[in-house]
Amino acid sequence: MQTEEQFLEVMKECRALFEKKLHDYGAAWRIMRTSSVTDQIFIKANRIRSIEVKGVTMVDEGIRPEFVGIINYAIIGLIQLELGYADQGDDMTLEEAMEAYDRHAKDALQLMLRKNHDYDEAWRSMRISSYTDLILMKIFRTKQIEELEGSTLVSEGIDANYMDMLNYAAFGVIKLNEQAEA
Repeated sequence: MQTEEQFLEVMKECRALFEKKLHDYGAAWRIMRTSSVTDQIFIKANRIRSIEVKGVTMVDEGIRPEFVGIINYAIIGLIQLELGYADQGDDMTLEEAMEAYDRHAKDALQLMLRKNHDYDEAWRSMRISSYTDLILMKIFRTKQIEELEGSTLVSEGIDANYMDMLNYAAFGVIKLNEQAEA
């Protein structure tokens, strides 16, 4: 399978889970400020790293669902950056939320394709643990940008960091899928 097809398969799975959670919970995440979204992604990435380092889990969920969660929270973060947070939460219909999800997923795909072209699929030679570390680095960069209230001198914004986290997490899922198929 080509990278684009694999990426689209991962995003299809993530989208389906996002839609099911929207059904169950509504868009309650709309109340979250982006700093809280960043912290939620941190929790997931930190858990992945903990599992990678310790080699065991005490909760019956592995690394793959955490990467999926990072993808969906990164899209939530992008939506929150675009719209701002809601005072009451759940101010979007399922259709509006899915439209926003699809728009940001499409943007992430286009960014991945451009970068993948320029970097010549270097991600395929990387270890899954490197994706984890890169996501954590992007989280700490994002936290710093949040502390600076977005006032950076030369750096990309929070949105670019969320996109990179999403793409690294998608690569992690792709590699885990390949390992499971081998």
